[in-house]
Order: sequence, then structure tokens, then C-alpha cells
Amino acid sequence: MTICDRGYDEFINMVKAFHGHVAPGMILGGFMVDLAYRHLPEGEFFDAICETRACLPDAIQILTPCTVGNGWLKIIDIGRYALTFYEKFEGPGIRVYVDPEKLEPFSEIKSWFFKLKPKMEQDRDRLMAEIQKAGSSICSFEEVKLDMASVPAGGRKGFTICPLCHEAYPSENGLLCGGCQGLLPYRQRSKIGMDSVSKRAPLKAVPVEEAVGHHALHDMTQIIPGKEKGPAFKRNQLISTGDICRLQKMGRQSLYVSEANPEDSDWIHEDEAAMALANAMAGDGVTFSDNPREGKVALFAARDGLFQVDEKQLEVINMLPDMKCASRHGFTVVSKGDNLAGTRALPLYLHREIFDSAMSILSKEPLFRVLPMHPARVGILVTGTEVFLGLVEDRFIPIIKEKVEAYGCTVIKAVITNDDPAAICDKVKEILACNVDLLITTAGLSVDPDDVTRQGLLDAGAVDLRYGTPILPGNMTLLARINQVQVLGVPACALFHKTTSFDLLLPRLLARTEITTRDLAKMGHGGMCLECKSCVFPDCPFGK
Repeated sequence: MTICDRGYDEFINMVKAFHGHVAPGMILGGFMVDLAYRHLPEGEFFDAICETRACLPDAIQILTPCTVGNGWLKIIDIGRYALTFYEKFEGPGIRVYVDPEKLEPFSEIKSWFFKLKPKMEQDRDRLMAEIQKAGSSICSFEEVKLDMASVPAGGRKGFTICPLCHEAYPSENGLLCGGCQGLLPYRQRSKIGMDSVSKRAPLKAVPVEEAVGHHALHDMTQIIPGKEKGPAFKRNQLISTGDICRLQKMGRQSLYVSEANPEDSDWIHEDEAAMALANAMAGDGVTFSDNPREGKVALFAARDGLFQVDEKQLEVINMLPDMKCASRHGFTVVSKGDNLAGTRALPLYLHREIFDSAMSILSKEPLFRVLPMHPARVGILVTGTEVFLGLVEDRFIPIIKEKVEAYGCTVIKAVITNDDPAAICDKVKEILACNVDLLITTAGLSVDPDDVTRQGLLDAGAVDLRYGTPILPGNMTLLARINQVQVLGVPACALFHKTTSFDLLLPRLLARTEITTRDLAKMGHGGMCLECKSCVFPDCPFGK
């Protein structure tokens, strides 16, 4: 018995030397590698993919030139005990896997493989004997053709410096390294002091009685439960004798005053920090208040439009110590002056290094934008033989017309046609000839045999067609494009439900944002309308 031209005992010794002990999974892996090699053409260069991190990668590394280090072995850990060797340029290959149906004659292997009993109860000698006897007979193989564009690239790519720990890491991993994103099982001390308690400005407080004649270093908040919350004293306000009693009633026995705390270049006052952060966060269509309130700065919409949030960047900013930012949901329609977000430093003084790190992150892209929504020239195509023949009154056109006109759009042409792909195709072309920007079709999108709207659109030249959204109501929504014209297919549920997927997707189309398959998939979270008796959309959780 040989494994890749090596005797069985020789292979056992190789396993023990490399793996530290004779692991059953690695012995089985040797037989799997041998089976794959017996079906690979000679003289070709092959890379490997392993579908588990357990034992099998080591078998590949000791028997082939493919290793994790040289990038020829790629581990895509989906938990299946399988490997693939493939020609690295074109992608044809052989995949070998443990076949559960072939384990029945080998009870100890089956028990070990499926973890049917604790390790201490396994008969190891019997297990090893069964693996040696079974060899590759418990495996199956198949020819595969890899999509080379989807294969993870090997080798080192571009590196950048993490703004928190100041160590180099692959830039493709995001704005922070994995360690500073909390992906390690230990806490690492950051170069800028993630343990922010140890980084506090050396401020000097004075008794409230001695603060008379001095200036408050910050806004001081007064809370009257159920009635009021706000700054009773503002930064730089001169403290008078008459203020002492009021301050004491507010629970202030000592104060920070400007005169006792001169400026220090290593520390940024909360007001200046918040103003600078807001300025860096605000992109097109976003403005902010020029007067911090209790250390916070609010950001507002500078125009009507669709609010857009860089969610990944917002997450990174909120992982920094001693500063936070909160916003409303992205992809919500906003009006000029609407409150969008707020940001602040948590301590009275923010350390310069933390501030500089935040500004470095925000310098790449603004955090918030309000995209203008462009009024479209709209064409409406109602499909349905029953409507076309006058058996049923059309109710779709007035519903769609009212909703698009609310955004300043103009309906250029509205047509009703029967359920026939050729007729639908002809009417689509007729509408497109009117120079529309957006084509909205209605109905004809369900599983009924008469629902042929999709085919008619395809015949008319629709591309990038995506059918189905994780939104209720509106699962059977369609998105496509014909030349430069966006196509939105609205299912029949819009006749009954006041709010559907149409209401979530229309603003994005008018803002000319790309809607990817991933974007649609993410809309499933929050994509269920609660169908309240009194609809208050958009002031509700739907689409958020």
C-alpha cells in the first residue's frame, strides 16, 4: 500500500513528524490526496483548495508542493472534509470528498467522523485499522471547473497602517486591522490607549465657592425629570456669587474653570473635537450646527434627498475610544433641515492621538451624504388581459402616478396591454420611444401561467434582470435595465397594500444609486411591513 508513492509506514512517520501525532484525519487525508493525484493529468501545475481547517490541510502540505505559506493551498473553511486540486490557469480540477454513504461498512470510522461518541470512548486501534483497510474507498471524486475570478487570490497585497495600533495590515481588511476590530481572543494595548481610562487630561477642579470670577470650562447640564434637560451654564460663562447656590442644587461641589486649566496641545476640548469631527463627517448635502451643545454637534440635511451612510466607516469610528457618533437609518428620504446624526467626544478633553486617528479615517470618504433625487420622466405599463378587455377597472395607474408625482416625477405615458409577451414587448418599445427615464410595470410577475411580463421585458431588451426581493409585501418585485432606462416591476400586491417594496426602491432609483444583489439581500433585515391598521410610513420600522 502506497500513498503518493510513499509506503504506508513512511507516511505515518511523516505525519507524526509534521503534525505532532498520528491523527486519523490526516491519515485519511493522505488517501484523499492520493486519489486526487491518480486522476490528475501529468505535467500540469495545480493549486489546491481545502474545505476544512481540520487535519486535511496538513496532509496536502506534506504530500504536495501546495502550502498555505506559498499561497498554492487556499483554505475555504465551510466544514466539509473535501479537497480540490485544480489547474491554476484555466480552472479544471478534481474534487475528492468523504462520502457518507460509503462509511456504513466501517462503523468505527463512521462513529469518529460524525462524532457519535466521545473521544475517550473511541477504539483508536480499531479506527486506525479501519482507515488503513478502507483507504480511499470511502471517498468519492468529481470533475469540477472553477470560476477563477471567485478563487481567493494568494500572496500579499497592499498594506496600510492601522490608525489605532499603528501596525501594518492588508488594506483590503477595512479601515482598522482585525486585532483592533476585536477579532483576536485577547485584548491588545493600543498605541493610542484603547484603555481610555488611563488617558485622561490632567484637569484641576476648584471648589464651587472659589469659582466665582472664573469662567466655566464646559457646558453644565441641568435635568428636571420630565420637564427639561439642557445647559444651565455655558462654556466660558462667568461664575458669579449668585450662581453658587444654583450650582450646588445641581449637585456641583467643584468645577473645572478655564483659568485653572490652560490649553495643552496634547488635548482637544470636546467642543473643538466635535466640530472638527462633524466637519469631516459631512459630505455633499449635509451641514452641521456651528454651536456645540453639551459637547455634541448635530448634523442636518442641507437639501431634500436620500440620506446615505457609510455603515462600515461609522462602525469603525464608533470602535475608537472616547468618541461616538449616532445617525438615523441610511436610505431614508429626508427634507432640508432634518436632523441626520450627532457626534461628540466623551471626555471633556480628547487625546490628540485619538483625535488624529479619527480624522485620518474620515479623510478618506465623508461619512454622510444626502443624494439629490432627480425627478424622472416615467412610463407606466399595466399588464393584464382582464384590464385590457375592460372586464376589470384599472387601479394601478392612479396609485403609481400619485406616488411618483410626490417626488416631482412626471408620467409621460401610461399604457394597458394584455398578457402576451409580444404585446408587452411592443408596448415597452412604444413607451421607451417617449424618452422616459424610468419604466414601471405592474402585475404579471407571479407564478400564474398568464403572468408573462418578465418574458416581454426580456424580449424588449431588458438586462441585469433581478426578480424577487426579501421585502414583504413585494417579494415578486423586478428590477432591470433597458439601455439607460431603469425598469421597476411592481407586483399586484401594491393594489391592496398601501406600502410595499415599491416605496423602498423608488427613492433609490431616483437618487441614481446602484442597487446590487447584496443591497437587495440586506433589505431583508427590516423588510417586513407590520401592516398597521393606521399606516405611518415612513415613520415606522419598515425598510430600516
